[in-house]
Amino acid sequence: MKKIEAIIRKSKFEDVKKALYDVDIDWFSYWDITGLGKSTEDQVVRGQIFQSNYIQRRMISIVVRDINLEKTVNALMESARTGSQGDGKIFVSDIDETYRIRNGEKGPEALYNKDDK
Repeated sequence: MKKIEAIIRKSKFEDVKKALYDVDIDWFSYWDITGLGKSTEDQVVRGQIFQSNYIQRRMISIVVRDINLEKTVNALMESARTGSQGDGKIFVSDIDETYRIRNGEKGPEALYNKDDK
């Protein structure tokens, strides 16, 4: 099992959400975040000047079975990309164990229904 954490532009969240649903990833957590980057370029958006290191971000956290890792990362990469500096980052880490609180199931079966792949 893998944990995927993605930091994306807040403005791309709806595109990312749709892309994840399209590859059958229909459960994830997200929250708004603020961070600093090393870029100091000013960008003009609707007549206002913004520093690119202050672009609003959203963190997405997903735990998937190993077989779903590649399609999930690809969906994130394609849907979050604008081609500009500040598009974000994706981090992947190992998950040792998962438990479903409701019935005590553990392992990959605790992530989704047993019939899911």
